[in-house]
Amino acid sequence: MYIKRSLSKSLSTFTSPRFAYKSKYKSSLRHRVTIGIGGNLGDVKRRFEHLFVVLKRDPRVQLIETSLILKNPPFGFIDQDDFFNSIIVLQTDMQPFIFLDYLMRLEKKFGRCRSFLNAPRTLDLDIIFFDNRVIKTQKLTIPHCSWQNRESVIIPLSGIYS
Repeated sequence: MYIKRSLSKSLSTFTSPRFAYKSKYKSSLRHRVTIGIGGNLGDVKRRFEHLFVVLKRDPRVQLIETSLILKNPPFGFIDQDDFFNSIIVLQTDMQPFIFLDYLMRLEKKFGRCRSFLNAPRTLDLDIIFFDNRVIKTQKLTIPHCSWQNRESVIIPLSGIYS
């Protein structure tokens, strides 16, 4: 069951017991990672719920917090359905490039096909922050490039770091 709230004509938020969630437990895992999640194909909110369960069951990560879900218009390629976006904060002992591979495997498990830039997708998982690290390579950029210019990141993130 979701509670919907309209922020504007084009932006809505949804909350549920799993989105916005905060763990009561401390983690012994070393690295704190903030992930942006998104999608616009199929039942995205249900997919987010399933992702939550998968992450809670995986001993390699500990889910710390989730934000509300934001429904927002696409950018880049705009001839597609609106997106649902959220933020997940977790802890892990994986290093950044290993963690990136882990996220790409999760995307594939949830039906992600990479066709073109900003294409419609079932699930998109982006590392926004990894501790306080700065990484700039062809394969990985942390913090995520232009995160501060995207409503799809800023609005969900504001509930976590307020």
